[in-house]
Parts: sequence; structure tokens; C-alpha cells
Amino acid sequence: MKLKVFSDQYVTENDQDIVVFLIGMRINKRLAIRKWFPVLKAMPPMIRELHENKDALGFLSSESFIGLRTTVLISYWKSSEDLLAYARGQKHLAAWKEFNTKIGNNEAVGIYHETYVIEKGKYETFYRNMPQYGLAKAIGHKPITKDMNTAKKRLNGIYSHKKI
Repeated sequence: MKLKVFSDQYVTENDQDIVVFLIGMRINKRLAIRKWFPVLKAMPPMIRELHENKDALGFLSSESFIGLRTTVLISYWKSSEDLLAYARGQKHLAAWKEFNTKIGNNEAVGIYHETYVIEKGKYETFYRNMPQYGLAKAIGHKPITKDMNTAKKRLNGIYSHKKI
């Protein structure tokens, strides 16, 4: 699927709270495929579930990256309550229980996550010559104007509903 590239400068509104959740795995022992491959394959069904049930789950969007040893999924959520509710959901709990049963403290594969709760007015974005990506894909974007043409102006809340 070819994504439309927006040639010019864009920003997102910073008028809503956002939760950014990073989750991933690291292959510590490359030859221990039987240990790390099940962890790797557990993620696609959850990602599919999120995209198919966005509104019901409070999930906004995601981006993913796969490196030589480490993967990361960056996801955007409406609230920490939505994220925590998903963590207690059937697909995630099943994957978590399977990981703990089969892998546990085995050093062949590691997993991690980080959660950032960001209040409205306390983040800024900038996109130029990009398809909608990251937060712009999650909540939409708008053309930049003179009153928001620097990161300082955007961070100082000149165009947001709440000043920092």
C-alpha cells in the first residue's frame, strides 16, 4: 500500500492526554530459536486485535521496528486505563502466561516495556515530507502556521489549550 506523502510542514494538536507504550524483545542467544521465536510470534495476533478493535480498546495507532537482536512496537493510547485494561485482556494474558511458563528466567530472550503518560500541552511534533506517521497517524495532523513554526512555540503552548 502506497502512503500519501504530505509535502509541507505539519504538526499534531497537543490538546489531549496521550499514552505512549513501547514494548519489545531482545534476542540474547541467537541460536536458541526455540526460546525466542515463540515470543516473536506472540505479538502479531495482539497487534491485529488492537487494529481491529481500536475504538473499543482505546488504542490509537502503532509503529514497529525489527533490528538484528531487538524489536520494538511503539503504540499510542487514549489513556493509561485503556492500556491497563488491554493488559488484563485474554490475548495478552495468554501470551504473558505462556512466556512465563515456557521461557521464564531463561537468558535466551528478554522482553521489556516502557509506558509514558503525557499530559495535553506537554508535547510537540513536527513532520515534513512524511506520510502520516507516529502520533500524526494516531491522532491526525494539521498544517503548521506562523504562530507554531518553532519547537519552542509548540512546547510553550502558544497553539495549545494549556500553556506549560
